[in-house]
Amino acid sequence: MWKGRFQTETSNLVQRYGESISYDWRLYPYDIQGSMAHAAALQAAGILTKAEQRAINRGLRDIQAEIESGEFKFRMSLEDIHMNIESALTEKIGAPGAKLHTARSRNDQVALDVRLYCRAEVKKIAASLNRLQSALLTLAKNHPGAVVPGYTHLQRGQPVLFAHHLCAYLEMLDRDLERLRDCQKRINVMPLGSGALAGSTIVLDRKLVAEMLDFPAVTQNSMDAISDRDFIAELLFVLALVGTHLSRLSEDVILWASAEFGFIELSDAHTTGSSLMPQKKNPDVAEITRGKTGRLTGNLVSLLTTLKGLPMTYNRDLQEDKEPLFDSIDTIKLALDVFAEMMAVARVRTDRTREATSDPFLLATDLADYLVLKGVPFRQAHEVIGKLTAHSLESGTPFPEMTLEDFRQFSDAFGADVHQVLDVDTALKARKGIGAPSPTNVNRQLSRWERRLKAGPGL
Repeated sequence: MWKGRFQTETSNLVQRYGESISYDWRLYPYDIQGSMAHAAALQAAGILTKAEQRAINRGLRDIQAEIESGEFKFRMSLEDIHMNIESALTEKIGAPGAKLHTARSRNDQVALDVRLYCRAEVKKIAASLNRLQSALLTLAKNHPGAVVPGYTHLQRGQPVLFAHHLCAYLEMLDRDLERLRDCQKRINVMPLGSGALAGSTIVLDRKLVAEMLDFPAVTQNSMDAISDRDFIAELLFVLALVGTHLSRLSEDVILWASAEFGFIELSDAHTTGSSLMPQKKNPDVAEITRGKTGRLTGNLVSLLTTLKGLPMTYNRDLQEDKEPLFDSIDTIKLALDVFAEMMAVARVRTDRTREATSDPFLLATDLADYLVLKGVPFRQAHEVIGKLTAHSLESGTPFPEMTLEDFRQFSDAFGADVHQVLDVDTALKARKGIGAPSPTNVNRQLSRWERRLKAGPGL
């Protein structure tokens, strides 16, 4: 492609070092889509005849069919997907194929291809997020009465409905969807026509190209357009955060599935065994997902490191944007889909969750609230219940087995109704503030999520 300037063939090592066709081949449908739109602009500008445009479109469609059937032979010597397609097109149709690159650079061509690719993949990822949300919602709805301890510092804190715990992840994943929708706005800007860095003296109708490719806007600065990878960095951040949320859910699933917790049972189809210990049933899906989070974060850091020292405009360093992008997209889609499948068939062991919430100390805060409602200042009530807890541990007497006289040793504010507080169901019903886990609130939230998820991800 630059043989006019050079007298010596490119070294084989340089070809191997600089090629990107081994991974950017996947951009082929977007490269072809963009080339057809560019051909239309060239025809409108009088650079191509109608017959030449038809020949280009026919040749590009044939090439796409060859790639999809596995017949197309990619050549490393042509470096990337753009030159592989252009070379094959010229071989097929002759001179019209050689005209296609008029008023276009590989710089704005790759910027276009990657935006088209990201736009399509964001929709797929959003659909996968929606499926995982639906799986979690189904699990919550199937076990509406299951109660689990809520934890802080991984120590039992207060009782919550299991559905309320799952709804916390629905909220996280919904924020991820919002970020994807917002990220899509920056992706959905058309850069073709920016040339190598300064446009072209052959002026094409960029709005026509944008309309054909369904872009609502075109880039406004040619130098920025061909060097901008902010939209990729933003997408990688969103995917890293999705991975972080999946990792947190993975940690909960791993704990819940352990013998010590026993809150859920994962299906045989989504667990593995041990090569040595025949009794093992391991939550490998959750563990692998937790592990891949570092990879997603690493891909983001890799791109940011590449971008941080680049002068304007295009630099070959930018070729390093694709492998982390492709890897993060492949990783997150598979992680979301396998997690959705696993959670859809998980079984909650309500006997174990109820046993865990029978711990009387889960209602220590409720006892403090009880004293507050009797007129005791909260800090004083907190101290009283702390001393009562120490007494319970020392004497081996759980709160429900204490007599009224036992309670009144620590505060005269305790009355005959104190034992009514020491009931998990009563405690949950009392938590009816906005966002709290009362059964009424949780049922309302489940209905809200059902309506929202039926509407789809909105991308």
